[in-house]
Amino acid sequence: MLCDNDALADRWFRRITKWSGSPRARLICFPHAGGTASYFRGWARLVPPDIEVLAVRYPGREDRLMDPFAESMEELADEVSSAVQSLSDRPLAFFGHSMGASVAYEVAARLHTKRAPFHGPAPVALFLSGRAGPGHEHVRDLGGADDRELMDEVIGMGGTEAHAFSDPELRDLVLPVIRSDFRLVERYGRTSPGGRLLSTPVFTYYGDHDAHLDVPAIKAWSAVTSGPFATRSFDGGHFYLARHAEELVGDVVGRLRPLLGRPAR
Repeated sequence: MLCDNDALADRWFRRITKWSGSPRARLICFPHAGGTASYFRGWARLVPPDIEVLAVRYPGREDRLMDPFAESMEELADEVSSAVQSLSDRPLAFFGHSMGASVAYEVAARLHTKRAPFHGPAPVALFLSGRAGPGHEHVRDLGGADDRELMDEVIGMGGTEAHAFSDPELRDLVLPVIRSDFRLVERYGRTSPGGRLLSTPVFTYYGDHDAHLDVPAIKAWSAVTSGPFATRSFDGGHFYLARHAEELVGDVVGRLRPLLGRPAR
């Protein structure tokens, strides 16, 4: 990472891969609602050594447990957009799953405009998973649901946070995070723009048994870019990527490499 703004970058990003040199590119991963940066730790063994993987540390969880939750998508995307600029000495690519796809898109849109205070270069690729395109989101009022309904929703989607529900202490830590993120997503889904045009290549992924996502909704992401667009499905539900991590990461890396040009000699 760069020397300037190191504290800000360290606050917002966890390094997943152990990289000591100068990477050819950085892949920044955005977790799902209720998710954490550590969700992507298994990707360290799947990514080639010249690509550094970092994951976004959302406030209110893990080592940012005492930080207040983001109240809106605008607040969260503004904060991440400011922090990511200190990593822009190398080409950036974003991968976001579920809520993380919307956050990644909003950050990319801010960087694409190059308007103050966001002067960093836009990512060379945007990989969006398990999320409908802007204006096509499935909006549900789960932020105001009771604990049982909230837990049933997470269990039904196959969310990894469900393992904590059997432990009362862990449940009391996890449920407020999930509730806050669902509320943020619902507010965004009701107000999200119809698609701000990027030139960044956009690649989308989804589970073919995701109950809240259909093909037209995932292909709606094609409207946000004038660049290349492609989509790929995997067998599974909303959290298909847990079973298909190796194949998914291989596809991401395979699409990213041609966008980086020839490596320096």
